[in-house]
Amino acid sequence: MQIDRVTRVVKGGRRLRFRATVCIGNMKGKVGVGIGKSTEVTGAIQKAVSSAKKDMITVNMDGTTVPHDIQIKYKSAKIRIIPASKGTGLIAGGAIRKVLELAGFKDVLTKSLGSNNKINTSKGTIEALKLLQVTPRMERAAKTISARPTKAAAPKKAAAPKKAAAPKKAAAPKKAAAPKK
Repeated sequence: MQIDRVTRVVKGGRRLRFRATVCIGNMKGKVGVGIGKSTEVTGAIQKAVSSAKKDMITVNMDGTTVPHDIQIKYKSAKIRIIPASKGTGLIAGGAIRKVLELAGFKDVLTKSLGSNNKINTSKGTIEALKLLQVTPRMERAAKTISARPTKAAAPKKAAAPKKAAAPKKAAAPKKAAAPKK
């Protein structure tokens, strides 16, 4: 998403390093954001990808949109994600758009207020996606999908008959207590 050149002033002059911000996802509900720093660009990208893989999350999706609207404040970035009807498209900008695309959302409305810092907005979007919950409508849809008939399974082999267990001895009846005088 972003590669920054970062300088640090030391005794002998300036130290130059690179910071890479990377977002990865499988477009089927898994997405992660990572940051890596190194003296070379390729090293920073590799570290960022490794960090993003470690921090991947699974997102609850309602078809091609989010199950419900959500608003979150992450540091100075305020992010609002709203479900949209099918065919609306992904209406988002900057880092939020990249995170939602890689998560697999196709119909979502978003608004970013406050900071436009890519790191804060992408991490804020990840935090918002973590808070998405499964709605009753999504549960019903999952039940209908799982209730569909599948291919007939091959008949299982008959299990060997088990040996009959030895009959247990009946317990002796308890004697009644003698009445007290």
